Amino acid sequence: MTRSPMPMSHALQGVDFPAGRDDLVRHARSQGAAAAVIAVLERLPEEKYENLAEVMSGVVEARH
Repeated sequence: MTRSPMPMSHALQGVDFPAGRDDLVRHARSQGAAAAVIAVLERLPEEKYENLAEVMSGVVEARH
């Protein structure tokens, strides 16, 4: 699992917000994100994220 926001922010670079979980996963895959990053994104709650900060908040919640 990723501990640093760097791989996540790199994987989501250029994503069009607002974006849902499936949009984020699809974008990260298209960017060649690591399997660990994809796994974290797949555990996000299904909702619309307005920006990277909201995604990162969702990541923290998904880890608990």
